[in-house]
Amino acid sequence: MTQSFYCRAGKRWFDAACALFGLIVLSPLLFLVALFVKLTSSGPAFFRQVRIGQFSRPFQIFKFRTMKHSPSDSGPLLTAEGDARVTPFGKWLRKSKVDELPQLLNVLLGDMSLVGPRPEVPRYVGEYTDRQKKILVLKPGITGRTANIYVYEEQLFRGHADKETFYLTTILPAKLEIDIAYCESVSFTEDVKLIIQTLWKIFMRMTEFQEPVQRTSQTQI
Repeated sequence: MTQSFYCRAGKRWFDAACALFGLIVLSPLLFLVALFVKLTSSGPAFFRQVRIGQFSRPFQIFKFRTMKHSPSDSGPLLTAEGDARVTPFGKWLRKSKVDELPQLLNVLLGDMSLVGPRPEVPRYVGEYTDRQKKILVLKPGITGRTANIYVYEEQLFRGHADKETFYLTTILPAKLEIDIAYCESVSFTEDVKLIIQTLWKIFMRMTEFQEPVQRTSQTQI
């Protein structure tokens, strides 16, 4: 990993300032989404799960709940497009990636960064090779170079009976190679560019799925 001032200190300051600003500005949206999750399906508004962070430290990631509540939490770790566990409103949240916004709290707490490798569950991190473990020198990010893969990941699983094998042998190695390259050339300029690209994608996908959400509100409240 590069040892610039931005990597040593600037990235954390930038993360904390942007996360705090984002949580304040987006607080009305976050409140409305949490309320809508509660109104359209039983269970908590937020989903928490253990992920592996910087230097292999585990932490609890925050998301809006997009699936039917299951106290046992014993379902598959991977979700394909059309998964029956996903609620109608959850489909919109997942496609627009609005379900990821609570991770701004993870960034503020110091568990995550705005930009970096996506955090994985312990089960899959245990499959990393020594080379792939290089990404653990950085804090995981809400977005990053692998955002294009992450956005369409659920669609890629369709048609694969053994989703976990497909993920471990095809999708995950591809993402990790991209993340390794990012770790070797972290810069403020690229982080800003990736954040802007992500915000634009979220805006476009929110617009694209506005009509399905309106139909959900009419049929389920």
